[in-house]
Amino acid sequence: MSLQCGIVGLPNVGKSTLFNALTSSGISAENYPFCTVDPNVGIVDIDDKRLEYIISFFNPKKVVKNTIEFLDIAGLVKGASKGEGLGNQFLSQIRQVEAIIHVVRCFDNENITHVEKSIDPLRDVEIINTELLIKDIETINKKLIKAKKDSRSGSKESKQKLDFFNSLLKHCNEGKPARLFSVPDEMKTEMSQLQLLSNKRILYVANVDEKEIAFQSHNKYSEELTNYSKSQGNDTIKLCCKLEQDLSVLDKSEKKEFLKEFNLKDIGLNKLISKAYDLLNLETFFTGGPEEVRAWTINKGSTAPEAAGKIHTDFKRGFIKAETYHYNDMLNYKNELSIKEAGKIRIEGKNYIVKDGDIIFFKFNV
Repeated sequence: MSLQCGIVGLPNVGKSTLFNALTSSGISAENYPFCTVDPNVGIVDIDDKRLEYIISFFNPKKVVKNTIEFLDIAGLVKGASKGEGLGNQFLSQIRQVEAIIHVVRCFDNENITHVEKSIDPLRDVEIINTELLIKDIETINKKLIKAKKDSRSGSKESKQKLDFFNSLLKHCNEGKPARLFSVPDEMKTEMSQLQLLSNKRILYVANVDEKEIAFQSHNKYSEELTNYSKSQGNDTIKLCCKLEQDLSVLDKSEKKEFLKEFNLKDIGLNKLISKAYDLLNLETFFTGGPEEVRAWTINKGSTAPEAAGKIHTDFKRGFIKAETYHYNDMLNYKNELSIKEAGKIRIEGKNYIVKDGDIIFFKFNV
């Protein structure tokens, strides 16, 4: 299961540099706007440290990791919603992703041009958010026209839809993103079908310089962005995209020395990928044996049959039970026999809610 996050922002803020770091792809990241036109796509393995131990536990012939798919979408500018800078094309690319990674420049460097001629993270964020909202308002208005016609029938359902679209339009016209709108239960399907851009979950990346990372300091730009993001119920991660790109092409020993030089415990990308995974409201369960160890991605709150269906639809259709234990049990016992003898292997039915870190063996019959 590969999940898409779109990397967005103004031109020249570090989007393609971040994408290069994530994928080690060496795509174009020039010092001029719109060097990315068609979205670059990269599938990135999720570095789950639990998987390393599970591999040593089973010693399998094959290992399959979870992945996230990143799209590097060209820089948006003022007027994108009206077609400026190929804006309509780029906004439609955002519509296809599950979540947004919004890169914001938070450093001074006179050698790197800024499309707005100055560094102002909150202004930059507002430009992008405004363009997304304008496009959403356009989408809602189209639905509202149809809802008004349908409401002439006098049915309760058509009246509910009309009230819903009017309330949603009022909310967005006040400059509030759709993700902050309280959706009635009976309208959640309707909301999902709208595919509103400002309803996407979002993670802000404060692209800072190397000094701020090395000395673990703060500047006014990154602080402004972090405070704004928090006020909107979003999260922020601070990265030096250029540093991460330099790290991505090093081997393990070189990377270790590089991290030591910059006083870092780990590369920032691992934290970014982990946060992107959380942003999508996902968790992982594992299957294991001598043939294969595999990490599987599911939505939080998934039942055992739903998790089984990720492996094969027959597993869900013919689900009987799930033999389950947790990764933490694996840490305390040397093999599955020891886990079983300790009474840690549980038999779970169709109503069981899978936990992050569960190791599961499904029984099914079709």
